[in-house]
Amino acid sequence: MGGGHGEGTTYKGFTVHQPKRWHALTGKGMCAMMWFWVLYRAKQDGPVVLGWRHPWEGHGDHSHGDH
Repeated sequence: MGGGHGEGTTYKGFTVHQPKRWHALTGKGMCAMMWFWVLYRAKQDGPVVLGWRHPWEGHGDHSHGDH
């Protein structure tokens, strides 16, 4: 089977190679971006998801009543 791809760990005939540095950094960056987004959305929509507030109550005072 294929060879010359550098060192790796072989288990039951399957060789897992070490990722390149840019692959690891890109993965960590994408993971961080995902968690920032999840926490941002939890901050914005958490009370609605947990049932503490109704979704039609809005995020702030945007009433269309008398001015």
